Amino acid sequence: MNIQKKVVWITGASSGIGEALAYEFNKKGTRLILSARRTEELERVKSACVDHEKMVKILPLDLAESDTIPGKVEDALELFGSVDMLINNGGISQRAYAVDATMETIRKVMEVNFFGTVQLTKEVLPHMVEQQSGHIVVISSVMGKFGTRHRSVYAASKHALHGWFDSLRQEVYDDQIHVTMVCPGYVKTDVTLNALTADGEKFNQMGEGQKKAMTPEDFARKLIPKLAKQKEEVYIGGLEISAVYLKRWFPGLLNKLLRRMKVT
Repeated sequence: MNIQKKVVWITGASSGIGEALAYEFNKKGTRLILSARRTEELERVKSACVDHEKMVKILPLDLAESDTIPGKVEDALELFGSVDMLINNGGISQRAYAVDATMETIRKVMEVNFFGTVQLTKEVLPHMVEQQSGHIVVISSVMGKFGTRHRSVYAASKHALHGWFDSLRQEVYDDQIHVTMVCPGYVKTDVTLNALTADGEKFNQMGEGQKKAMTPEDFARKLIPKLAKQKEEVYIGGLEISAVYLKRWFPGLLNKLLRRMKVT
């Protein structure tokens, strides 16, 4: 797929992986729609892009506000006339033991990570079906393949995404719509700083894995060529990616290793 001049809509574009993807796509001449909750941060990312007045539009979006999503999709389609690729990157993480997490916090994570992502995709789908082309990308996690302590609802939300989008891939195949699940390992972002604790407060700690991880820029450079090849599932990270294969072939061994692993 030639991504030059395509229209790519990125959620969670105000920082981290979303911001890095915006810059990398911009270098390749892609037209961008950038969404997140913080308008001022979206403006900052836009202004750092080349030819930004012509090539980049911002569209503030809160995935937790389900009643606003249909209107946001209408707005997005009016900006450039189409959406060729939707990158579902917006989301929140969690750091809490299952026994301690409140149901309110559990529902909040699921509302953003799963329901918000699914609803946004459902609203974009009719347009892609009509144009008989499109690419839906979901930034999931290796936590979509296995779970660890302290991440129960985060892992659950990512597992749910894999189930829904794997099914969707089969349904839209004849409409020339591709679905890519992206499973990052550790990436040096603020994901753990912004993670929710058991009662919904910010975790405000940098995870050990994130401290030593690849940069969002490195991640974006590695991901975009794989998206251009329309891969169905992508793993990018360090040694932690091996856990995906251990889960598949040696689940008992992985469980032993995870029980001994320090988690933050």
